[in-house]
Amino acid sequence: MLKKGLNVPAVTIVDDAGRVIETEQRRVFRHLVQEGSGADVIFAVGTTGEWNRLANPERIRVMEIAIDELRRINAGLPSGAVEAWVGVNGKTRDEILTNFDCAIRLGADAAVIAPLAIEDLTDDEIVGFFQRDLTELQEAAPREIPVFLYDNADIAAAGRAPHIRTRIVKHLSRLPWVCGIKVSASRRVLGNYTKAALHYKLPGEFGIYIGNAMLIFDIYRPNHGMLGRLREGWRDFLLNDAAPIGVVSGPGNVMPREWQKSWRVCWAGDEILTRIYYEICEDFERICGFNENGMQVNKTIACLKYALEIDGVVSSSLVCDGTQALSADQHSIFRDRYLELKARIARMTDQRWQTVSSRQ
Repeated sequence: MLKKGLNVPAVTIVDDAGRVIETEQRRVFRHLVQEGSGADVIFAVGTTGEWNRLANPERIRVMEIAIDELRRINAGLPSGAVEAWVGVNGKTRDEILTNFDCAIRLGADAAVIAPLAIEDLTDDEIVGFFQRDLTELQEAAPREIPVFLYDNADIAAAGRAPHIRTRIVKHLSRLPWVCGIKVSASRRVLGNYTKAALHYKLPGEFGIYIGNAMLIFDIYRPNHGMLGRLREGWRDFLLNDAAPIGVVSGPGNVMPREWQKSWRVCWAGDEILTRIYYEICEDFERICGFNENGMQVNKTIACLKYALEIDGVVSSSLVCDGTQALSADQHSIFRDRYLELKARIARMTDQRWQTVSSRQ
């Protein structure tokens, strides 16, 4: 059964040498769960977790911490386990194979692979790499683990296409353990992948997870009248009548309860609450942008970490080398914006769906 709902790509908490701070990383994972009212899936070692800025041993360390901590958390939840998905991404085939083997041995609920980020793998070699190298590891393991493809133009290797070619997704969907794809792209691209997978998967066997999180407020919006029905028909045509089953939200690191509720109201088609949560989520994205020399620069990862520091979840908001950091002035600007947004959330929403911060 594919896990539906809110998938949060966790930030990675590091020291000034780029090493993972275990105690604080565990606190982040507990924060994301919110005692069962937050993330349905925690995705460790993704792009929001700066996988492409971490040394490979640190990626493996995050995997170990995530899987172990989620086991502990799930033991105390009254119902519904939160799944631990781990990015086994790397810049080389060898790194992918090493990390995938670790994910299998550690007992991850799923592994996530970004084929276009592998620098020593061409488009023509992707299918064979999955069919032989990865299949060999799966068949040698005591159990196969589900694998999700990861499509994100921001991490594609130099000279590669921004998105995985549809024919590649079609071929990979033949493998029984390739179960879906996380996509940061338009509805048309999402729909192309659905259509490709349906050649070899039954409806419900291949899940699409929306990487451009704000799209959920549009995709699931009810439509009214003749124009609305036409718009809805066009949407369903683009998606091949297969709605995405989850959302991947980086801001869910800071607002796991708010994003869980956003997913629920969008899926339910509650237009009044959808508008309220759209404004909240859009405002958070807005406050992560800064004007630098006349240009608008987005520093989401740095803002996510600093927000967690403001809330007392972590004490280190350092970003990895290569990730854009906040200046002293931007720290001050973001803090004021964020505290103002939190005050509005407190006024506008049900307290049950307001994120609780804790350093436990």
